[in-house]
Amino acid sequence: MKNSLALLSALLLFCFTALADKSSDYKLSQLRVQFLEASKDSKVGRDFHKLMSNYEDNNPVVLAYKAVSEAIMAKHVWNPYMKMKHLQNSSAIFEEAVQLDATSPEIRFLRFTVEHYVPRYLNMSKNLQEDKAKIIAGLERHPKSGLSHDMARDIRAFMLTKDHCTEQEKQRLKRIPI
Repeated sequence: MKNSLALLSALLLFCFTALADKSSDYKLSQLRVQFLEASKDSKVGRDFHKLMSNYEDNNPVVLAYKAVSEAIMAKHVWNPYMKMKHLQNSSAIFEEAVQLDATSPEIRFLRFTVEHYVPRYLNMSKNLQEDKAKIIAGLERHPKSGLSHDMARDIRAFMLTKDHCTEQEKQRLKRIPI
């Protein structure tokens, strides 16, 4: 009986350790850094995609990073069929993430960045205006938006560059105290 309890205890400890190790792979602070590196380097992009392909839980923000990993792979593969397949996977995963948390400015920002850079003729950029509105609203709610100070600052800086926003939207963003 004591051996059975000891074996059961060891098995439970092993299971909890395995689960803890698995969840540590998907910490948002680490995913944010990995995402930025993966978008610049194809080897890091492939590693990030491999990591995210194994994610099976339903945290909406982590799902958004899984969607981004698909889009990053579309950037790094040369085969047009595979590019489209990755973009379609990305789009489907983003839809799931948005359904789980439609107000998250981080999810909306990630989808906005992908859709903004997808060629318009692919007709895969249908959420740009809605996502931009949610991003700006989320930044205006900061710090109650769930974004860290650094993330809010980085999102605002990105949105203020290039043609991401109209002049009126840029003025709104500049008035946000972050």
